Amino acid sequence: MKVGILAGGLGTRLAEETELRPKPMVEIGGKPILWHIMKYYASFGHTDFGIALGYRGDVIKRWLLEYASLASDLTVDLGRGEVRRLGGTVEDWSVTLVDTGLPTATGGRIKRLVPFLGTDGTFMLTWGDGVSDVDLDALLAFHRSHGRLVTLTAARPPARFGHLEFDGDRVAEFSEKPQTGEGWINGAFFVMEPGVADYIDGDDTQFELEPLIRLAKDGELMAYRHYGFWQCMDTIRDRKRLEALWADQPLWKVW
Repeated sequence: MKVGILAGGLGTRLAEETELRPKPMVEIGGKPILWHIMKYYASFGHTDFGIALGYRGDVIKRWLLEYASLASDLTVDLGRGEVRRLGGTVEDWSVTLVDTGLPTATGGRIKRLVPFLGTDGTFMLTWGDGVSDVDLDALLAFHRSHGRLVTLTAARPPARFGHLEFDGDRVAEFSEKPQTGEGWINGAFFVMEPGVADYIDGDDTQFELEPLIRLAKDGELMAYRHYGFWQCMDTIRDRKRLEALWADQPLWKVW
C-alpha cells in the first residue's frame, strides 16, 4: 500500500533547526525523523512512498539520492569516473518526490499527492514530523471495516508539564511526563480513499479545517483510538524528548 508523507512545511516553531533544512530532516539519533517514519511504515510492509515537498525540498531530494551510496561500501574509480557499490544495508523502498509548492497548505499538498497515491485505491498518509507505535495493520483493518473515506488516528499526547496531585497543600503525587488523561487529538497516521480530494478546494486549503469538518459532517470521517505512544516534534523540547527516548527505549523502533 502506498504511503504519503507531508514534508513541505516551514517548521517555524522549530526555527533553530529548520533555518537550512525542512523539519522532516531534523535528526533523531543521527537519522532524519523522516527516515524513522519511513522505517516504521516499512516494518509493516509499506515501502512505496510519495513525499510532498515544499520548503527546502532540495535537501530531501539530495538525501535520498545520496542515501544508497552513504549506506554502502564503495569502490571509486577516479580515472574512469565509476562508482561500484560493494554491499551494505539499503532499504528496498520506492520513493516518489512531488514538489507541491512552497506556500501550499496541508490540504493542497494532499490533493497534489492523490494522483500518485490513489491509483490503487486506499492509501495511507501522515505528517513528516511525528512517530508512534500505532498498529498499522489494525488501523488498516479498522478503516476497511467501516467503508468511509477517511480514518484518522486519535491520540492522547504526553502532557508538556509536570502533573501534581494534592493532599491539602502536600504534593501527594508528581508525574513528570504523564499522558494526557482527557481529550483526543488528531494524531495523523491516516488511511484514506482517493475521494478525499473532492473535499479539498485547492492549494490554500488547510486539511485540518474545512475538509475534516465537512468529512465529519458528512459521516465520512472515522477515528481509530490509539492508546499507546505518540509524539510529534513541534519544538526543541519535543526533539530533546525524542532524542532521550531513542537513546533509552524508542517505542517506535519495531524494526
